[in-house]
Amino acid sequence: MERPLDPAEQSRLTRRLVALREEHRDLDAAIARLQADPRADELAIRRLKKRKLLLKDQIAWIENALIPDEPA
Repeated sequence: MERPLDPAEQSRLTRRLVALREEHRDLDAAIARLQADPRADELAIRRLKKRKLLLKDQIAWIENALIPDEPA
């Protein structure tokens, strides 16, 4: 069983979560713009998508850390 997060750590994780969600949203918009351009670099698009997936994993990890464990 993990110990509960102290308020400072919870606040830090919440701020990080907000920043990651914003970057994820910005990447989504950038990918959409690039995909609309027929001259766009496919490698750049793939790299952005990979970064977006990494952000999604980090977001899920932090969300999981912020949700308190329920006793069984």
